Amino acid sequence: MDAKTLCLAVLSRSEASGYEIRKAFEDGPFHHFFDVGYGSIYPALTKLAEDGLVTGRSETQDKRPAKKVYSITAAGRLALLEALGQPPAEDRFRSEFLLVLFFGDLLPANHLERVLDERMAEIRRRIEQMESKDCESVSGCHAFVHGYGLALYRTALTYFEENRHILL
Repeated sequence: MDAKTLCLAVLSRSEASGYEIRKAFEDGPFHHFFDVGYGSIYPALTKLAEDGLVTGRSETQDKRPAKKVYSITAAGRLALLEALGQPPAEDRFRSEFLLVLFFGDLLPANHLERVLDERMAEIRRRIEQMESKDCESVSGCHAFVHGYGLALYRTALTYFEENRHILL
C-alpha cells in the first residue's frame, strides 16, 4: 500500500496530525503492518488534500507552533474502501535479526546467544503487552488480527526455545 492509503487508514479511525499518523505506525495500532516516515506522510497528506480526500485545519498549541490536524472526507473514505478492496500484495518479511542469524557461523557463539536471548526477551514483552489488551471491546476483525499477531509471537518463541541448540 502506498503512503496515501496508509494515511487514509489512520484518519478513518480519528483525525490526526502528521506526527500522530507517524506515531500510529511507530508504536500505535499500525505498528505491525507498515513502516512509514515523515518523508512520505507529509507529501501524501498534501496530495490527499489536493484531491479532496482529506481536509486540514490549524490547531493552536501552548508554547509551540500551531499544528495541522487532518480529517478524512467522505470521498477519502470511498478511496480507502476502494484501496482495501484490491487484492493485497504478498507479505514481505524483512529482518535484520534473521540476516545476523543467517551468517551466524561467522560470529562468536556468545554473540549469537546474546542476540537470540535479547530477541526472545523482546518477544516475551510483546506477548505480555498483547495479552494485557482488552479485546472484548474491539470489533471481531481487530480481535482476529490481534490474535493472529499473538499466535505468531508465541510460535516464534516456541521455535526459538525448542531449536536454539541448532543455532548455538
